[in-house]
Amino acid sequence: MTYTEKYNSGATSKMDKESLYNQIGGAQTINRLVHAFYPKVYAHPVLRPLFPDGVDEIRAKQYLFLTQFTGGPTLYTDKYGFGNMKSIHEQFRISPSHADAWLTCMREAMDEIELQGYPRQLLFQMMTNAANRFVNTPEE
Repeated sequence: MTYTEKYNSGATSKMDKESLYNQIGGAQTINRLVHAFYPKVYAHPVLRPLFPDGVDEIRAKQYLFLTQFTGGPTLYTDKYGFGNMKSIHEQFRISPSHADAWLTCMREAMDEIELQGYPRQLLFQMMTNAANRFVNTPEE
């Protein structure tokens, strides 16, 4: 069973039909995006050192987070509780170059899965805002 099936099999959350989650195509699109994204991250020389552990765990967490972040079921909070994403990321040295590289990989992943239109623009803006909030180190 994939984590998509595992975490969505019992999801009974009442979601707004107009949520970004639904606009982009729900679990299937989030799954495709995460699977397109992480090979780019692990191949990127600026980002690879930030992700020393295996891809499976980080991909699963990203799936849970993006599901909730876009207005889908509260999978991340259900599994990990409430947490401040900024404080969670403080253990990593994240520079503006890291944020830019991360966003480049996300843009390329969105291109790869052919996510288009206003939902893509909105999701990318939300991710840009988040990535910039996590910057905690000046350029070296």
